[in-house]
Amino acid sequence: MWQEKDKQLYRKFELKDFKAAFKFMAKVADEAEKQNHHPRWQNDWNEVEIWLSTHTKGKITNKDHKLARAIDAAYKAQTKGSSKASLIAAKLYTDGGSRGNPGPSAGAFIICNLDNNVVEKSGFYIGIATNNQAEYQALVKGLERAKKVGVKELIVHMDSELVIKQINGLYKIKNNLLQPLHQQIEKLARTFESIKFVHVPRILNNQADTEVNRILDEQERRKS
Repeated sequence: MWQEKDKQLYRKFELKDFKAAFKFMAKVADEAEKQNHHPRWQNDWNEVEIWLSTHTKGKITNKDHKLARAIDAAYKAQTKGSSKASLIAAKLYTDGGSRGNPGPSAGAFIICNLDNNVVEKSGFYIGIATNNQAEYQALVKGLERAKKVGVKELIVHMDSELVIKQINGLYKIKNNLLQPLHQQIEKLARTFESIKFVHVPRILNNQADTEVNRILDEQERRKS
């Protein structure tokens, strides 16, 4: 959805890969030329961020909204398809949490298509574990499920910066209990045609976080 920020319309689009992002930008450029109204944008691999504003007016105008609608239509046309096709490329959101660290722990994962529509959501109780163990176990489960449903190109989103940096090889893993899980993740990652691990703020991972807390709340109720 478009957001109003600093007298501009803003939206981030996520495509399958750089080639798809470039194709999308070409469509946007054609539409911008037709409307004689040109956006500011930024591209990072599969992501395209777009800002629209009418500089002569110093505010958002109908020209911006008109181009935004055209951009949305171009994005929808490029990414539409059958549910099976949409799952060839997908997003995976995972989260794990521990109340006590170590303490009662749970994990969850959300599989979405590239339009961020939820395809599958799942959560599970782990038992006594640390936060990092829960994060790793949630990622393992999510990768296994994404592979099973046929995903070939995957973008993984997690709000644990530590785990993301460990998976991307930026941090060493000092905890011996995490080593087997890390090796399992590396093995699973190699089974995808392409995979990217991205750190996101917790607010963008709220569905997985909510599922983790739901499971832990339910576990507490059972014990009381």
